[in-house]
Amino acid sequence: MTPDEILTGIYDRAAATLNVTVISDQAIRERVDYVCRCMSNRAGVRLLMSCLLGKLDKPHVDPRKPYTEIGGADSFSGRTYDERYLTKFINVHRFPVNPTTAFLTPTLRNIDQALTTDRELVGRPRDLYVKTLELLADVAEQRIAADVLFVETVRVLLLLRDEKLARMASLLDALERTEGALPLSSESIVTLIGQHLACKNASRLPVLIVAAAYEAAGTRLAESMLPLNSHNAADLQTGSLGDVEICLVGDDSVVTAYEMKMKRVTIDDIDGAVTKIARAQKRIHNYLFVTTDVIDPIVTEYAASFYEKTDGTEIAILDCIGFLRHFLHLFHRIRSDYLNAYQTLVLNEPDSAVSQTLKEAFLALRQSAESGE
Repeated sequence: MTPDEILTGIYDRAAATLNVTVISDQAIRERVDYVCRCMSNRAGVRLLMSCLLGKLDKPHVDPRKPYTEIGGADSFSGRTYDERYLTKFINVHRFPVNPTTAFLTPTLRNIDQALTTDRELVGRPRDLYVKTLELLADVAEQRIAADVLFVETVRVLLLLRDEKLARMASLLDALERTEGALPLSSESIVTLIGQHLACKNASRLPVLIVAAAYEAAGTRLAESMLPLNSHNAADLQTGSLGDVEICLVGDDSVVTAYEMKMKRVTIDDIDGAVTKIARAQKRIHNYLFVTTDVIDPIVTEYAASFYEKTDGTEIAILDCIGFLRHFLHLFHRIRSDYLNAYQTLVLNEPDSAVSQTLKEAFLALRQSAESGE
C-alpha cells in the first residue's frame, strides 16, 4: 500500500471505533491521550504520526530514527512523510494539529541520533517529549503494533476535533440568540477587544485588530489590504513591509504598512523600518507601529525625524487600543461591521496563531457583553 492508502485505512478504522479504545495497556493509552491533547505544543503528536507512518510504509525501519543523518538501513526521513503525506491528511480531516511539519521546530531540528527514551529533548512541556519517545519505544520494542497505536492516535484526534466543533457551535448559537438586541457601543467594543487582548498568547491579535478596520471600512477609504502573512513568517522571508499592508484600490503598491509590537518600540525598530522603506519599489506614505506597551517620547521624536530623510514617508507609533477607539468613533455607524470582521478574522486564523482557547474566549466575552451579563 502507498502511504496515502495507509492513512485512509487508519482513518477508517479510527472512525469505526470512535468511542471505544482498542488498547488494553492503560499506560500506553494514557500516553497517547496526553500527547494528542497537549494543546500548548502540537509538535509531539505530529512527530508521532510521522514516525508511525514511516514504520507502516517500511516495516524494517526503526520508528525512533526519523532522520536520514542517523545513517543505516533502518533510518528514514520523518520530515518527508510529514510534509508529503500528513499535511494533506491533517487538512482534509481538520485535525487539531499544527498545519506545518514538526521537524522544523527548534526541538526537533538538526538531530542525528535515534530518539530513544534516554535522550533529553529540550522543549516544553517536558512530559510531552518524554511520553512521545516512550510511545516510539513501545512500537520499536514491540509492546504495541504501529497500526494499532496510529489508530488510537487518530481516534483521539477525531474526538478532540468533534469536541472543539461542538464547543464552537454552542458558543456561536449563544451569540445568535442575542441578535436583535441594541448593538454594542463603540466603547463596549473597545472594552471587549481589550479583554481579549489581555488573554494569554494574544500576540496575533493586534494584527487582526488593525486588519478588521480595513475589512470593515476599506471601500469607504478606497483602500484595500493585502492578504495577511502567517503568524510566524518573518518579513525577510516573505518580502513584506509589515504585518498589515494597505494599497489604494486598483493598485498593488503598498502605501501604508503597519508593524505590530506586544512590547515597546525601540530605536532599533525604527532603523529596521527605515531599511524596509528604502528597499520598497515605490514610496510608502506611512509606516506605522502599533504597540500594546508604553510609547517612549524619545523614540517617537526619532521616528518623526525621518520624514524628510525618506522623501516624505511618515513613521509613527500608535497605541493599539487608542487606534481601535479612534477608528470606532470615526466610523461609528459601522462599528458592528468592524466587530463581525474581527470575529471572522479570529476564527479563521489557524490554531497555531490564535489558539482554540483564545477563539472560544472571544466568543464567550462577546456573548457576555451582548447579553448584558
